Amino acid sequence: MINVTDKDKIESISSLQSSIRKTEKSLAQMNDKGVSTTLVRKRLEALNIGLDILESTWNKKPNRYAEEDLKSAQDVLERLLPGIIRIYEKSKLGSPQRTLLERRIKSLELAIEEIGNHLGHNAG
Repeated sequence: MINVTDKDKIESISSLQSSIRKTEKSLAQMNDKGVSTTLVRKRLEALNIGLDILESTWNKKPNRYAEEDLKSAQDVLERLLPGIIRIYEKSKLGSPQRTLLERRIKSLELAIEEIGNHLGHNAG
């Protein structure tokens, strides 16, 4: 993994935790409405895996995920990124939303990269 500052680590973890909370709220609302939650559940799982992988890497602890789970999480996170980037590009310069989106993009990119690194180590 590239060198990540402590500030970036804190912001990335905070951003992923925020994404997880928002996704959990969406899931609860969808359950209440009785609509399909498959996609939201996959996103929630991917976000949790991404957060766990970053924390385990930065704290030098082994991860507990099977290769299939890592590949699935990486794929889901990669598919989330373009939509967030589009929203970011439309956001107003200097706005709080833009700052949050910058952090969300960075946290997802770091999680995707680190999951890939773990997959590379498992393949060898």
